[in-house]
Amino acid sequence: MNSGFETDTPQLVVPMKLATELSLHHRLVEARIESYGTPGGPVRMYVLPEVLEVWIEESDIRTKSIVDDAVISEIAAEVLISDYLASELGIIAEDFRQGPWRIREDPSNKVRKSYPRQLWI
Repeated sequence: MNSGFETDTPQLVVPMKLATELSLHHRLVEARIESYGTPGGPVRMYVLPEVLEVWIEESDIRTKSIVDDAVISEIAAEVLISDYLASELGIIAEDFRQGPWRIREDPSNKVRKSYPRQLWI
């Protein structure tokens, strides 16, 4: 299975508007600039290693916290989770189009609904 965002470390693409709200934009001078392959061609993004702590919190469960890299994008409009981060969080996609998912620890008959898309533009 290919998530489309394959990485060697847990990473989260953070749109610049969200990076500003999280006060990460002040740290861009510390960032590495890396090229990421996209369907539209390579895109350069700012990488701040191990600056975010991410977890899933639902009414019935909270996963362990994962420290991950912030990949700050000037063109992305939504947050994207890398395959590595999804695996560390235990996310299992049941259907990519409809959006049902579960957490690895969930019983096989437990299905969670995706949240509405959130754009940072």
